[in-house]
Amino acid sequence: MSVDDFVAKTSENISSEAHTLSARILVVDDKAANIQIVGNMLGKLGYEIVPANDGPTALKRLALRPPDLILLDVLMPDVDGLEVCRRIRENPEWRHIPIIFLSAADDKDLIVRALEAGGVDYITKPFNRAEMVSRVRTQLALKAAHDQLKQLAEDKDELLGILAHDLKNHLGGMQMSANLLRECMTQSNQGKALQLCENITHSTGHLLAFVKEFLANSAADHGLTLKPVALNLSDAVTHTVKHYEEAARRKNLRFEFELPSDPLHVLADRSALAQVLDNLLSNAIKFSPCDKQIIITVRPIGTGAECLIRDQGPGFSAEDKTRMFRRYGRLSARPTGGEPSTGLGLSIVKKLVHAMKGELTCESSSGEGATFSVRLPKPITPN
Repeated sequence: MSVDDFVAKTSENISSEAHTLSARILVVDDKAANIQIVGNMLGKLGYEIVPANDGPTALKRLALRPPDLILLDVLMPDVDGLEVCRRIRENPEWRHIPIIFLSAADDKDLIVRALEAGGVDYITKPFNRAEMVSRVRTQLALKAAHDQLKQLAEDKDELLGILAHDLKNHLGGMQMSANLLRECMTQSNQGKALQLCENITHSTGHLLAFVKEFLANSAADHGLTLKPVALNLSDAVTHTVKHYEEAARRKNLRFEFELPSDPLHVLADRSALAQVLDNLLSNAIKFSPCDKQIIITVRPIGTGAECLIRDQGPGFSAEDKTRMFRRYGRLSARPTGGEPSTGLGLSIVKKLVHAMKGELTCESSSGEGATFSVRLPKPITPN
């Protein structure tokens, strides 16, 4: 979707919202007379009243079409209002529907239990029309404001995602063109043009790295859907290292491996683990001076396995350690070859490792390099 398409879609949403039907209110009470009283009070105001005479019926009505507000009797036979409220709150799709409890009992302890179960308000019987209308209008207004803010947030995220993806595509094309042009300039020995190509390649590299990490961080913020499987940690490491052999060669860096002779499996998501190792190896290369080595160790530990990545770079200060896993955290250590550093990579790594039930740590001091440790659980073996 392009930015123009997004604007058109947003305009359609605003237009359709202006013509939405009146609020839909689910009224749940085991006495038909009470439903009729509430219906007469609110139906005249244009609200759509949906009746349900017990908890299971109310849940079925919710599944068919969620209402904007629920008026729920507390004391009902079989499944009472408190249990119905708890079940509603357990469903992510219904969690933000406001629930006003109804009861003939003016019992303070019952009111507290109702609110703790997830209710937002409480009205006692016999109903006072002015009170009923006022409280219903208040909760519907709050629900409308919540829905509008949620939609604005989704629109903002969608727009940023569209812009970031468009930027990534265009920057990728620019970078590829600059690299091809640089090769041509190198062959024809045109020094000034070659320098301009180097500048373009350098700038697009920085921007492209930022956009990629911004998108990865945005995905992590919006919840991760991981599919953990048994993976050979040594294989994952050696596969990722292959992608960085050329970058290491340009700085004359050597990879040293300390891998177990037998396969060492962990329970992890394939893509998430690849991204974790990719970020950590990329950082090790960025912060390593030329002619150094990067040591990669895989070993069993406790009920899991550990991957250690050690570099011989400038290391991190105590202040760096307090903010290194924050988004956009700028650190004192800088890449040694002018590589891009967005301050997003370690934030993403931490989220991914924690999502896989693992642990990420860093041991370092200024001038003595850094060692990042990723610990992951072993697969659960059947009895």
